Amino acid sequence: MNSLPQVSQVAQTIQLALAPVFLLAGIGAFLNVCVGRLARIIDRARLLEGKILISRGREHDRMVAEIRVLDRRMSVVNSAIFLTVMSAGAVCLVVILLFAGNLFGAHLGTLIAILFSLSMLLQAAAFGTFIQEIRLASRIIHIRNEVLYHEAEAEEAS
Repeated sequence: MNSLPQVSQVAQTIQLALAPVFLLAGIGAFLNVCVGRLARIIDRARLLEGKILISRGREHDRMVAEIRVLDRRMSVVNSAIFLTVMSAGAVCLVVILLFAGNLFGAHLGTLIAILFSLSMLLQAAAFGTFIQEIRLASRIIHIRNEVLYHEAEAEEAS
């Protein structure tokens, strides 16, 4: 009447948990990308905040429009981060339940499948949100014509 799991059972559970653990590594890499984008957005917003207060005219209007888009991008990327962390949390629960089911002989297959599916749905939503942030960024990033077609003034003849 040995209630402790055999080494082979634990090894089998570790093998089953390996795929979700690799998934966690991928989720972590995606999270790193999102946090990096958020940091760049914040840096750009801080730079514009200082310039906006002293700007005038068309330049002021351009900066205000850009900072509004940056604010929207921050919200969107924060949503992607939230969804990604929730996805990672669901994967962690899958791993925990795999071990709990093995250790206690519980039949948790349905719950594990639901949690894994939930994790994939959350991650898919995070990817969709991330694409939305990229589209927002690409809409505002363009080089103005006055910069593109600016010609250096000819040096005055001495």
